[in-house]
Amino acid sequence: MREFLAQNFAEIQTQILQLKEEHTRETTNPPKLDETTESFADYLLWLMDEDRKSTPLKSVQGKIWQTGYESGELESEVFADVVRAFERWKAAERQIAIYSSGSVLAQKLLFKYTNYGDLTSFISNYFDTKTGAKSDAESYRKIASALLFPSDTLAFVSDIAEELDAAEEAGFQTFLAIRQGNKPINNQINHQPIHSFDEIL
Repeated sequence: MREFLAQNFAEIQTQILQLKEEHTRETTNPPKLDETTESFADYLLWLMDEDRKSTPLKSVQGKIWQTGYESGELESEVFADVVRAFERWKAAERQIAIYSSGSVLAQKLLFKYTNYGDLTSFISNYFDTKTGAKSDAESYRKIASALLFPSDTLAFVSDIAEELDAAEEAGFQTFLAIRQGNKPINNQINHQPIHSFDEIL
């Protein structure tokens, strides 16, 4: 993070302005900001430690990952059943869209540089935090509107209960993805559990 900001500070002024605005709304005790790259690096690292779904943070992360992917240093790992599902859904003329707290740039990079090659041809739309919070039902209504489909014809897959609750409230069919390494689900879940995308018809 520090190295990237030192080398690219002039190129990320849009994100810098967004971070300044975001910093003024902080109610906790973030690092102080001045005009130095070091202070912005401190704030970005603090946002990461706080697990914030910050739009400028995700944008900067996407740019860092772009450097890594394009250099060949990074490769995203995709489960084989996801690739099979993409192929099956595209053959059935189903639309595939991604909604992530990661930036649209980060999403496109993740699916372009995978262990199964470039999968972006399967994906029609990408949505990030500019659409809204993933725990807010209104975000899913916006996605349905953007896709030009009624909510009850759409399905949403996640490993986070709050996101699935919001999608269900908006009328989506929901699937709880259970994978090794995911955070355990401690509360009662009313969403259909799946261990593989092969389970989604």
